[in-house]
Amino acid sequence: MSVYWIVLAAAITTSMAGQTLLKAGAGAPDFVAQLFDLRTLFGLVLYGGAALLYIIALRRIPMSVALPCTAVSYIAAALIGHYGFAEPMGPMHIGAIAMICAGVVVLALA
Repeated sequence: MSVYWIVLAAAITTSMAGQTLLKAGAGAPDFVAQLFDLRTLFGLVLYGGAALLYIIALRRIPMSVALPCTAVSYIAAALIGHYGFAEPMGPMHIGAIAMICAGVVVLALA
């Protein structure tokens, strides 16, 4: 496995950590409080770091492959939302996640 694939995985993971912190910061009483919430600030830093990692991954991975691989984050977001923030996940969500998984696997094998 190329180091660029590892960097892409790190970009996706870092992005999801940032997104999770942004969601956690959304519990602040108002928008200004949310902007200055440490979770929001750290989430923004992680999100920016993920963009930098993605740029590095794009040096050797075609964008037509790298960007669809980031669809894994949709799966992670659904699971984090459900288990971390008690968001509902019905049969339609599960079916959509299964379709995303199948698409990512097909793309990775191409």
